[in-house]
Amino acid sequence: MALRTIVTEGDPILRKKCREVDEVTDRIRMILDDMVDTMREADGVGLAAPQVGIMRRMFVAEPQPEEVYYFVNPQIISQEGEEEADEGCLSVPEMVGTVVRPTKITIRGLDREGKEQEYEFEGFHARVMCHEYDHLDGILYPDKATKMYRVDPDAQQEEAE
Repeated sequence: MALRTIVTEGDPILRKKCREVDEVTDRIRMILDDMVDTMREADGVGLAAPQVGIMRRMFVAEPQPEEVYYFVNPQIISQEGEEEADEGCLSVPEMVGTVVRPTKITIRGLDREGKEQEYEFEGFHARVMCHEYDHLDGILYPDKATKMYRVDPDAQQEEAE
């Protein structure tokens, strides 16, 4: 596996809508595996393809250690409720924002073998999947945030202007 460079806010690639993956090939599986390694190295819980410069509709997520999900051509087919919580993003370093997301979602897509899969997620898991899904449409969490905070590892959070 190889670590990939994470694209950060300001790069126009993060604002573009991704194209569907035509077929899950060995190359796609290699990219997904690289994305998992890159996400883990950066201490993230999710990573979408545009965050590593690839304009395809796919993401990986690991909301809990050793619980990895691969989504190719995902679709959120239902959502319910809403809850507000803080989020960060590997492409928006040193910032945290308060975002309203669905409490529960159902998401469908292909796994890393190209097989159809469907999951229901609640709480933090749902938040992670929605956050990564937004990346595929060029949406970053600050677009939805009600508050933004700069994170200083040596001090407490301060509200961003």
